[in-house]
Amino acid sequence: MLEYEKQLDSAKTLYIVSTKSGGTVETMSFMKYFYTSAVKILGKEKAARHFIAITDPGSGLEETAKKLNFRKIFLNDPNIGGRFSALSLFGIVPAALIGVDINRLFNETAEMVNECKIKELSNNSAAKLGAVIGTLVKEGVDRLTLLISPQLKYLGGWLEQLIAESTGKDGKGILPVDLEPEAAIKDYANDRVFVYIKIKGDDTYDSRVAEIKSAGFPLIELEIKNIYELGAEFFRWEFATAIAGYVLDVQPFDQPNVESAKIAAKKMMKEYSEKGILPELKPALVAEEIKLFGDFNANNLKGALTSFLSNSEKGKSYAAIQAYIKPDEKTWQQLQLLRLKILQKYKVATTLGYGPRFLHSTGQLHKGDGGNGFFIQLISDYSVDVEIPDNVGEDKSSISFGTLIKAQSLGDRQALLDNARKVIRIDLGNQIEKNLTKLI
Repeated sequence: MLEYEKQLDSAKTLYIVSTKSGGTVETMSFMKYFYTSAVKILGKEKAARHFIAITDPGSGLEETAKKLNFRKIFLNDPNIGGRFSALSLFGIVPAALIGVDINRLFNETAEMVNECKIKELSNNSAAKLGAVIGTLVKEGVDRLTLLISPQLKYLGGWLEQLIAESTGKDGKGILPVDLEPEAAIKDYANDRVFVYIKIKGDDTYDSRVAEIKSAGFPLIELEIKNIYELGAEFFRWEFATAIAGYVLDVQPFDQPNVESAKIAAKKMMKEYSEKGILPELKPALVAEEIKLFGDFNANNLKGALTSFLSNSEKGKSYAAIQAYIKPDEKTWQQLQLLRLKILQKYKVATTLGYGPRFLHSTGQLHKGDGGNGFFIQLISDYSVDVEIPDNVGEDKSSISFGTLIKAQSLGDRQALLDNARKVIRIDLGNQIEKNLTKLI
């Protein structure tokens, strides 16, 4: 606590609360928790100096930030959608605060902006990229598998949300496959298009890309000369995603199925507030301290997963691991191994997302695409749970973060089932590492 107080008392410690007009329950919950903690340590006046808000005009966050006298409020253009906002205040303010040369970033981006105004497809790389991707989807090649230079690896997470949330609707969609473990070329189906984004001078994936080329898979190669060309890459992909949406005849700027999961989660939380308990599901199987919920025909752990995945089809299906568990390095490696096992055995593309983050990235695609996903939802007990203040600066709490996350997982499960998706829910209990090993 003393170390926390020292950090807070430094002008260098700043909490950036960033959300669109609708806001997210996670963002506002964290803001309540951290602001209340800061008030206890520093008092109201000092605490407020450590918080800034980035939001839309008229949002609940703007109102709260004004009331609490945040150090600064940045109001963004409300016409820019969240996933298209990397080059708006939502992305640029944090970048400036960590020392990015904003003028240089925008200068590097300007060339791409001008290129995107060119009507001839042959001279407009972003329009060409979107047209190619959208056309491939129409041919059944809709697994956009990303290979990205290690220095740029977090670009994949951003692309994942941009592409999945923009195109996954009306029974269509492009599935971004990010950070998938490397498998033998023979394990890949013909539903794959590979995208190789490298920074100049990096040859990490060159030999892998040569293999992919030799095997005849569609391959898109993009090179960034320096880190400041990331701005141009953001713009290229935002433009390309809009073009891909046009080719697929979907509206890339809405996310109707994201709301369905939110509504289901709110229903769960309402029940909790009225009854003091979340809805309880009856497990279909309890095996080796692991509870499994879903539609499968088996009486043991191995049989349950095999039964669940047995109807997946090479070249058509994909498996999505939805992990509502603590995201540490050991867990990540275990989940990656689980992905690899599924890929090798069933020859289907695999994705991995931590909950509740993926609800705002691939969550739209999961409910809005053609319905070929097999969803493995992992939950666990919490050894440490933290209460969420009902009101900023007050101790009174009606719900904890653990309860909120459980409600969100139940809500997303229900939204998937309502859209006729295949879901297995696996409760790992309080021995996550041990029980993940059993699962693998």
